[in-house]
Amino acid sequence: MSRYAITDIHGCAKTFKKMLVELNFSKKDKLYLLGDYIDRGPDSKDVLDHIMELQTSGYKVHCLKGNHEEKILLSRHDINQARNWLMWGGKETLESFGVDKINDIDNKYLEWMEALPNIIELPDYVLVHAGLNFLIPDPLVDQYAMRWIRNWYQDINLTWLDGRTILHGHTPMDQKDIEEQLENLLDDDQERAQYLDVDNGCVFDKKGKHQLCAFNMDTKELYFLENVE
Repeated sequence: MSRYAITDIHGCAKTFKKMLVELNFSKKDKLYLLGDYIDRGPDSKDVLDHIMELQTSGYKVHCLKGNHEEKILLSRHDINQARNWLMWGGKETLESFGVDKINDIDNKYLEWMEALPNIIELPDYVLVHAGLNFLIPDPLVDQYAMRWIRNWYQDINLTWLDGRTILHGHTPMDQKDIEEQLENLLDDDQERAQYLDVDNGCVFDKKGKHQLCAFNMDTKELYFLENVE
């Protein structure tokens, strides 16, 4: 059994499916998806369909809510949120569903997103979409930060983490920076950084990005797959 973490798929269904093939993902394994399944990329609907199909077929797929899932949910009842969401890639999401309005999307998708948790705590990892607010006594209280926060590494409370590593996405990083974070995480000669951002900006066609990243949580290996959309 292997445990994998992937984040920020952003509608890149073909790349996501190819990554699972590359990983030889099976029902013996566990897959942790850290949010932002929709928007910007060409086929958000197919990403959601594939995740749901895996879950109903007996694959162990655990999903978190990202800020883009929150944004579409807020946009159902708030015109200002909806305008922002369309500029953030919501237009592509509507096109993937073949509809013009959010409320024309089959409610099963919205209900699925609504039910997603903001955090998964394991004995060795803490999984969130964006990060944790360590400026308050209990970082678990700030659910908003779990979906939206940036620039929080300097505030990490290692005592609170108790040896665990935070896995997250939300902030796209170049491949070399992700690899450097992993090196720091594994370096026994210095205080462990205890965080790893696995968002390589799959949907962004920029040098150093435009790849989907997967992390084997057991072997501590990174996998990078060029966007094939």
